[in-house]
Amino acid sequence: MAEIYLLMNKPAGYVCSAASDSHKTVYELLPQELQDLVKNAKRGHRLHTIGRLDADTKGLLLFTTDGMFSHKIAAAGISKIYIATLANPVTLQEQAQYNEQAAKGLTLPPEKKAPEQQAAPATIKFLSTTTAQITVTEGKFHEVRRIFRALGNEVTELKRIAIGKLSLPDTLKPGEYTTFSPDQILF
Repeated sequence: MAEIYLLMNKPAGYVCSAASDSHKTVYELLPQELQDLVKNAKRGHRLHTIGRLDADTKGLLLFTTDGMFSHKIAAAGISKIYIATLANPVTLQEQAQYNEQAAKGLTLPPEKKAPEQQAAPATIKFLSTTTAQITVTEGKFHEVRRIFRALGNEVTELKRIAIGKLSLPDTLKPGEYTTFSPDQILF
């Protein structure tokens, strides 16, 4: 069986787990034949997400049946780029401080199941006083939200727009998906 590689524009309100009592799952957005590969396929060939996005985060989400590829992406420290809308405006002086602190790596505050942890350096580029593009190389629980919380702000909206060299197509509507090739993402 050929491996499957899908890129979805995940809408807000969906979780990345195979089953949920309280939210719709991203798998419900896929046709039944793909949903069947979530639980019914052989171990190592099940359709799964590469990384996760929380229910409130939208944007680029990858699915595959290729366990080795999934592991390679998770272990490689590949960049993930997000657009974050912030609750509080950030002045030019504060923007410079945010950039400097994020570039050094921040101590992330604890949240739900995640303890206080150290984040790897991140890059922030402000698009406006309340909108920032942030690039991270890890996948810690709610990492981007916790980075901005550590900086004294809150994320009100979050969208992942790229993983490695692979960007979310502008033409892909929320809930839609397309195929991709593994070589589109790697270094």
